[in-house]
Amino acid sequence: ELEVPAELLAELAEHPRVVGIGEAGLDYHYDFSPREAQAQGFRTHIAAARMSGLPIVIHSREAEDDTISILEEEMGKGAFTPLLHCFTSKPELARAAVAMGGYVSFSGILTYKTAEDLRATAAELPLDRIIVETDSPYLAPVPYRGKSNEPAYVVKTLETLAKVRGL
Repeated sequence: ELEVPAELLAELAEHPRVVGIGEAGLDYHYDFSPREAQAQGFRTHIAAARMSGLPIVIHSREAEDDTISILEEEMGKGAFTPLLHCFTSKPELARAAVAMGGYVSFSGILTYKTAEDLRATAAELPLDRIIVETDSPYLAPVPYRGKSNEPAYVVKTLETLAKVRGL
């Protein structure tokens, strides 16, 4: 088991091309890693984000309550900027991140027919706290679903976001 100290991550993040810390977080879908180890790694990356002043790119899958709890506990130790990457979770997690000064990023999943709840979340969040992303090469938006994703397709996700927001 290799544990990288937050200080080393923050030092490595001083490179001018580094724009964020992570992707880090909790994934309970497959449970490939013990939950305690995931939580410790997540907290280490949050500490590095706090030290560096860079946002932490957060992966959260089927772990909303624990993600919120860790974010709230860690925010109590000092400010950092959460960015929920490829958001597909419950709206409570999005609301919590935004309340902490964070951002929510939507991928091509926003365009999928079955993503009504996700579109409802995107419609309610403050516009200045929303990001769209490719998550390339995965999760291509409709009409490219099933193909390898690429940056040019992000416009389809943005079009869906604009539609649900009435823009």
